[in-house]
Amino acid sequence: MIEKKNGLYIVSTPIGNLEDISNRAIETIKEADIVFCENPSHSIKLLNKFGIKKKLIGLHDYNELSIVSEYKDRLKDKVFVLISDAGSPLISDPGYKLTRYCLTNGIFVTTVPGANSIIPSLQLSSFPVNEFYFAGFYPKSDKSIMSFLKKIYSINVAVVFFVSSHKILNCIKLLEKK
Repeated sequence: MIEKKNGLYIVSTPIGNLEDISNRAIETIKEADIVFCENPSHSIKLLNKFGIKKKLIGLHDYNELSIVSEYKDRLKDKVFVLISDAGSPLISDPGYKLTRYCLTNGIFVTTVPGANSIIPSLQLSSFPVNEFYFAGFYPKSDKSIMSFLKKIYSINVAVVFFVSSHKILNCIKLLEKK
């Protein structure tokens, strides 16, 4: 085990199957002083699976600036980990304000890559994927949906976006109309 530098480690977590985590990710979380996560009650399941006991701090869009303010004096002196509920942190998840703070203040930041949903979806699509566009989340309002669909129809490469389970049927119906 190599001692970690103080700073922020952005660590990918499994999507669906907890076994899809790297040894490096587990070791990084084990060595952390504090773990920032989207939802502590969700993240505790992952930590419990691997016998890891750490302080979990919920980090969301609405509290991220206050978390940065609260921990800014310790970020250079401790090992912090940022995880999301599933997949790669910062991909349609909070954490960019924390990361930006660290980078602009000379605090070490690195990533521990791992599970993500974008690459597997491209691999299984049968589309040419030498180029693609990630469009984020499918919008909530009808007006925004139509604008979103118009935009993705105009893109001449594979497009990936996230859709919540309760919107998927509506999304498919609208995509089929094209």
